[in-house]
Amino acid sequence: MSRLAVELQGDVPAIREVVERLLPAQRAGLRPLPTPLPVVPAIAARFHDLLLPARDRDLLLALSVTLDDRLDPLLTFDGRSALEISAAPVARHLIVRAGRVRFTDTRLAIWVQARTDAAVVGAVHDRLSRVFRNRGDAVSADWHRARASLEQDPRAAAELTRIARELSEAGHPERALLLAREATKHAEGADRDEARLVAGAASVGAGFTVEAAEWLGSLFPDGTERHRLQGLAGLITARTHLQGAVPDVDPSSLRPRTDDTGDWYSWTRAAALAAVLCAERGDRPGMRRWLDALRVGAARVGAERELRDPVIALSWLLVGDRDLDEITGTGPLSGRMLSALRAAVDGDVDLGLRTLAADAIMDEQPDSLVAGFEFSPVVRAYRSVVEVLLLVWRGDIGRARERILLAARELPIAMPFAGLGVVLARRLDLAVRGEIGPVSRCLTAALPPATRIDVLVDRAIASFLAGAFDDAAASMRLWLDLGAPQTTLSVPGLDEVAATAETGSDAPSIVAPPEVFLAHELRIRIATTTDARWRSERDEVHAAARTLRSPFARARVETMLGVQCAIRDDVVAARGHLRIARHLFELAGAAAWARAVRDRLDRLEPHGAEADVPTDPLSSCRHVWSQLLTAREVEVAMLAVGGAGNKDIAAALSVSVRTVEVHLGRVFAKLDVRRRVELTALAHRTNRHV
Repeated sequence: MSRLAVELQGDVPAIREVVERLLPAQRAGLRPLPTPLPVVPAIAARFHDLLLPARDRDLLLALSVTLDDRLDPLLTFDGRSALEISAAPVARHLIVRAGRVRFTDTRLAIWVQARTDAAVVGAVHDRLSRVFRNRGDAVSADWHRARASLEQDPRAAAELTRIARELSEAGHPERALLLAREATKHAEGADRDEARLVAGAASVGAGFTVEAAEWLGSLFPDGTERHRLQGLAGLITARTHLQGAVPDVDPSSLRPRTDDTGDWYSWTRAAALAAVLCAERGDRPGMRRWLDALRVGAARVGAERELRDPVIALSWLLVGDRDLDEITGTGPLSGRMLSALRAAVDGDVDLGLRTLAADAIMDEQPDSLVAGFEFSPVVRAYRSVVEVLLLVWRGDIGRARERILLAARELPIAMPFAGLGVVLARRLDLAVRGEIGPVSRCLTAALPPATRIDVLVDRAIASFLAGAFDDAAASMRLWLDLGAPQTTLSVPGLDEVAATAETGSDAPSIVAPPEVFLAHELRIRIATTTDARWRSERDEVHAAARTLRSPFARARVETMLGVQCAIRDDVVAARGHLRIARHLFELAGAAAWARAVRDRLDRLEPHGAEADVPTDPLSSCRHVWSQLLTAREVEVAMLAVGGAGNKDIAAALSVSVRTVEVHLGRVFAKLDVRRRVELTALAHRTNRHV
């Protein structure tokens, strides 16, 4: 959508009409946009009365089809000087500055191409080809010659493919794809396979996974083996993103049939990438299978240190096993990203962020895992998602959201780590806005159907922040019933209403800094502490919470302490904890959490007692007490709070009066109350403050 907004000058009707004509994969960013964009009614209406002399039309057409925006070639093409053009009527459609030229209104480029006869377009390309040939620009010359040709031109194909490969490796995959696609129309035999390979690789780098799967898939089974193996890593990446899981194939079935070292290296790199993709998705058996293939290939080509060792370290880190030697590779993924994640999970998030930031001021080294893609948008997307994750772990919620929204404008952030970028975008929207924003919804739509993200947790957080505790608790219970799906790299959830082990010591698959585990442990202690232990537990938890460096993590602990103090009618202490929490949430940039805490503080004021109560005043207690009592004890307690006598409770539950007395005795002991009236008062305080 950001690309359309730029090319269509923010024209909302035109954007809407173009989107309606796009393929579903283009809408989701899985295919490139058509070049040029279609002339929709909104564009046609804007220029319906525009009349252009042939010379001006050709100049505008030439500008719309050239590969760059240099002014000099266009002046040579047109034959007029810059001064003469600036005095002509066509000048109002152009912006000339510092030797560059562009359209005043980018929609005109779309209109002029669509309204010009194909023969005229071909003639303009032919003239541009001669201009660039005379200037010594072979790339542009071959591009325009190929576009002007009505028949295959194998001579142009090889040069277009070569330049497309260089552009792809330099981090310009969309331009590379444009050239490589043109090359496939003119190349023959092995040259065509190479053009398809480059088109597919460029598509992967840009995040156009549907396009990539088609180009690279066309090499199987009849393409040249060398090109098939070179495209294998990209094909596995594309198919994994589209189907949500790494393709279930036997690595040995894809082995080279020759002894060529280059072929074996391509196969080995594909195995390495497949292992990491499996690790991202928590698929340990698949990861081990591909790692075994990686070991075989690395031993054969001598790539143990540059490829095998860092990939094994990264794979095991991603599935939650950190007990490995301090091995890293080079480049953006197996080098910087691995080092940054390792520093963060070892407790130094700031060091991790500095490690990631270093590549902004240093030339990136080659990375054997993603050779040729070091500067691609998809690799930059990985870096951006890790940066945002580390900012979240540090508690810098506002900045993290700014970074993820900025990255989403130009990078395929739905690809890394099985949708982690989408989960982060949604969770950060909730923390700041209290609801899922439009960018996050678009990112969610771009995920493959098989990708599982914890939408129920998002719903629970939205309900919790809106004060709908019962709805939040219901969503979390359902989430637990469904197996608690979540990302391996920990993203803040909602353990305030569900005592889970999502980041506890019994969940070794979760990857997070020690602070995340500590904060989770403190919240669980608060939620499960009885009145008998409350004072000592509160002091210990508060002391531990003060060691948390993340303002967001500490604020959530302070909030729970404040709520529990309010439930126990210690209003002064409750206000103290909640005020600290509010300030910390504001410091973190978590505006929606801060608003929720302000609402709780308002309820502690005298007028808060007159506020409306929920229609079912027992439902909140039911959930809170279910973390301390058995299911039967909860039923007995709720009926007692509702005013039922022992005989009535026994009849309602089809048990004996003696059984009811035993259950009530256990309830009183666990909740540290002595009489029904105290139990009832505790229930209403719980409902009011949770």
